[in-house]
Amino acid sequence: MSIHPDALAVVRDTAPDEPVILNRPHAARRAARFFVDKFPGKVLYAVKANPSADLLRVLWDGGVTHYDVASIAEVRLVRETLPEATLCFMHPVKTARAIEEAYFQHGCKTFSLDSIEELEKIRAATKDAKDLRLCVRLRVSSEYSELSLASKFGAELADAPALLQATRQVADWLGVCFHVGSQAMTPFAYVQALERVRAAIAEAAVLIDMIDVGGGFPSIYPGMEPPPLDDYFAIIHRHFYALPIAYNAELWCEPGRALCAEYNSMIVRVEKRRGNELYINDGSYGALFDAAHIGWRFPVRQVAEPVEGAEMADFAFYGPTCDDADFMEGPFNLPAGIDAGDYIEIGMLGAYGAAMRTGFNGFGTGPVETVSDEPMASLYRGDRTDPRVSDNVVSLR
Repeated sequence: MSIHPDALAVVRDTAPDEPVILNRPHAARRAARFFVDKFPGKVLYAVKANPSADLLRVLWDGGVTHYDVASIAEVRLVRETLPEATLCFMHPVKTARAIEEAYFQHGCKTFSLDSIEELEKIRAATKDAKDLRLCVRLRVSSEYSELSLASKFGAELADAPALLQATRQVADWLGVCFHVGSQAMTPFAYVQALERVRAAIAEAAVLIDMIDVGGGFPSIYPGMEPPPLDDYFAIIHRHFYALPIAYNAELWCEPGRALCAEYNSMIVRVEKRRGNELYINDGSYGALFDAAHIGWRFPVRQVAEPVEGAEMADFAFYGPTCDDADFMEGPFNLPAGIDAGDYIEIGMLGAYGAAMRTGFNGFGTGPVETVSDEPMASLYRGDRTDPRVSDNVVSLR
């Protein structure tokens, strides 16, 4: 496998007609080591964020041994790629056949649920197995996150005690899990959620073996500068130990974005310029789904030798399909003179980027290359300015 130094080298070597996904295995391995070394509990990778088999191997090499799978296809993928991995089927609504296959064929014993109906389905599909590790998902607020996950899954606080009691009768090992939403911009999101967990456990009066704080751990994007992840870990750890749980209870987390965002970027080519609109060869039906549909702003730079003092301007993007909805408003800040034939690198696409590509209109394919340079932003290099530190200078007289 050839490794290029950066996007510019890829463009010079290949002059690509199609979008090129750039992989940075060193960045994903570094993120994995950070979580494994610093999070005060077990780290599960949320496979849905980026199901690349190559990435799964990188994370395994970085010390991640548990994987949050959300479909039978993900169960099969991880088991085939990582035969020794621990599989945790954390989608709260599954088919009976998926549960049966996961348990009997792939050795998956951990399942999440948020209703009595799902509990009965798991019990029946596993033929009343006595070694089930079951996690009751609690609905919590997403108010501190950029993307809400508060409406689809999770038992209401009023219903959770009865569900915990019923699940305790079936489970060999009982956990409580939740998800504060994607890209939580303050550690306080977990404080609120853990307070709801405390109330549910106290009312249920059952023995709890595990607390899973889910995902939501942020990455860096333009206009989104989260506090250091150490702050999140410290506050979660403190509130976990204050819960009414077993003395040997485990703490879990399920990062997706935080482990893989820095893994991918993408090279696109400008096919046309119309004012401050650039027509590029990937878009909302490709790796830029989030940029189009939820207004996510990714970091961008022109793939060219840097020009000192170059004038910059804000641009919007149109993707390559015939659909008007294939539009990304941005703004994306690039050199003002950019034009057709120029290349752009779009960064931080490892989470929900390449994983969302479709074949609509015949687009959505392209080569994959490996590069050795650093991602456009990183939480893990150790050189980031702490956003909590004020730049104001106070003079004392």
